[in-house]
Amino acid sequence: MKLLLVEDEKQLSEALSEILIKNKFSVDAVYDGEDGLDYALTDIYDVIILDIMLPKLTGLEVLRKLRKEVISTPVILLTAKSQIEDRVTGLDAGADDYLVKPFAPEELLARLRALTRRKGEVINENILHFGDVNLNIQSYDLETATDSIRLTSKEFEILRYFMQRPKNVVNKDDLIAKVWGYDSDVEHNNIEVYISFLRKKLSHIGSKITISTIRGVGYRLEE
Repeated sequence: MKLLLVEDEKQLSEALSEILIKNKFSVDAVYDGEDGLDYALTDIYDVIILDIMLPKLTGLEVLRKLRKEVISTPVILLTAKSQIEDRVTGLDAGADDYLVKPFAPEELLARLRALTRRKGEVINENILHFGDVNLNIQSYDLETATDSIRLTSKEFEILRYFMQRPKNVVNKDDLIAKVWGYDSDVEHNNIEVYISFLRKKLSHIGSKITISTIRGVGYRLEE
């Protein structure tokens, strides 16, 4: 699961990142509102952890801009403010949860688990559906009514990204950022290789869905 952490206190950010990584999360950390907004607008994250008091843009400004752009990624607001009106303002701006500093790491992890259970990827059933295939997000099995095949971790992450955005065009840079991270030196031809692998596996299990190439733009999952 990929998280964006927007927190200007670098020591706190580094400590939270370490805890999250130990708990099997992939984390991108930035330290001001402008960078937070730029990263969040890519729409590649499963959850955003967003401090309210940030330089350049406040967390509330970032949140309002995201919701205006119809970015529905769940957001947990972090803040030292504990007044009821502050919580109400944050939730009214589009936050999904609110955590007051200082907090126990276990509470943050519990709130992350709760948010992902509510996400629209049918995580309670552990299955993603598109066309004639099911993708089991626990076992990495890709299934049709008559056959199944196990995906590698990278194949799984790429196909899940497509299935969470059915029929949307996905570009290679977004796939690299989502699967390998922003600082990765992975090149576009690596994506092409994995797309080829996925096409062969879809064909192998008799699926009618395809990963179409949109020349000069990226790829799209189609029935």
